[in-house]
Amino acid sequence: MVIKRMSSCHNKRQQRGVALITVMLIVALASIIAAQMTTRLQTQMQRSTNISFNQQAYWYALGAEAFTKRVLIKAFKDEPDVTHLEQIWTAEESNYPVDFGEISGEISDLQSCLNLNALHPKAKTKAESESGTDSPSSSATDKNKTKSETASSTGTRSSTGKNSSSNKQLPAATVLEALIVNLNIEGVGNFEAEAMVNALTDWLDSNDIITGSGGAEDNDYASREFPYLAANSYLGSVNELRLIEHFTPAVILALTPYVCVLPQNAQHLININTLDEEKPELLQALLGSSLEDAQEVLSARDSSGYDKVEDFLKLKELTKIRVEKWQKAPFVIDSEYFKLKANARFNNSYFSMSSIMKVNESQQIQVISRTIGRN
Repeated sequence: MVIKRMSSCHNKRQQRGVALITVMLIVALASIIAAQMTTRLQTQMQRSTNISFNQQAYWYALGAEAFTKRVLIKAFKDEPDVTHLEQIWTAEESNYPVDFGEISGEISDLQSCLNLNALHPKAKTKAESESGTDSPSSSATDKNKTKSETASSTGTRSSTGKNSSSNKQLPAATVLEALIVNLNIEGVGNFEAEAMVNALTDWLDSNDIITGSGGAEDNDYASREFPYLAANSYLGSVNELRLIEHFTPAVILALTPYVCVLPQNAQHLININTLDEEKPELLQALLGSSLEDAQEVLSARDSSGYDKVEDFLKLKELTKIRVEKWQKAPFVIDSEYFKLKANARFNNSYFSMSSIMKVNESQQIQVISRTIGRN
């Protein structure tokens, strides 16, 4: 009887031990699940907080955009017909403290740079620029263009360095080619510059005819390791040059301060009042002059610019430069397109945005493009 009782007690102890282990396992499992749930909840709460902070930074950036509109309206209320570098919009990047953060922004004139979309087939040729007529290609499709017309749409340079006299060339193509050469990029000469202009022309036009010896169409891009097709449309950003044949990072880096992109616009107009005096290479390309002559022309400009284009064209510094009529056509003294680079911070969230604005005839500001991120 004693042995049976001892055996029964031993069995009960074993059962209690198994039950205790089971309870401990359940408690451990519950603790793990609770810890995971807490971690996920904290992550979700942090994510929601980050989204909220980022959204507030976005609204701050929109506030910078609204403020820019007021600045431009004020600038052109007093001088509706002239844009120059003494107006209030030309101030350097400014920082404004706000609750839990700050806003900064910088305004630039998109008509003080070369619009790359001016190489689009809808742009005016040299002959049309001289006569003031609209481009006939704006009403006709690019596929109706002949091979010779397409090839002649890019600006080529003769061995003497003078612009070709073909009336079918696009002024912006000639200027871009000259600009690339003027920048003295290592390993880039007239041949390489012409190839880049040809490739960009093919990227913009909608036909599949290769322009010149350096052109590139769908077959060239489709044969790459990671294939794609030519856009056959306007550029959306200067960064898009990275996709185009012959444009190397060195070339794009050198070109970026001198070129820009107007969305869905082949306009080729340059505001002589806002050209940067420290970047005479663009004016050199526009006039087909030497660098020294371009520097002299920019140095002769008053800080308030010119009231009329004729005042600029009458400069004595221009008398020793042979300027063709098509070269004079792009110059204006007022601007319609501006770009705002806005940066906003709210707590630890940062937001960057670029907005392109257009000033219409009634001096109202219209935002035509927004790009999120640093550009």
